[in-house]
Amino acid sequence: MWFVYILNCKNGDLYTGITDNVERRLSEHQSGKGGHFTKSFGAKEILFSEVHSDKLSALKREAQIKGWTRRKKLALIKGDLALLKKL
Repeated sequence: MWFVYILNCKNGDLYTGITDNVERRLSEHQSGKGGHFTKSFGAKEILFSEVHSDKLSALKREAQIKGWTRRKKLALIKGDLALLKKL
């Protein structure tokens, strides 16, 4: 099982990634071992995650979400499907 997640960074930016263990990955990000971006800007909390059956589908979804605007990502986080479709 794989997860696509969006986390809130200490500077307010949103970071999108994939993992097979959300709690472990958040801990890695918070300790500065989670990647260059979160090492630079820090990680506060997971705002969104969704389950995928395999790594390939998670990678495709991650790429899709990374291409979205901040507003669209926030609509996904809030579960506002009407706004999500509109954006």
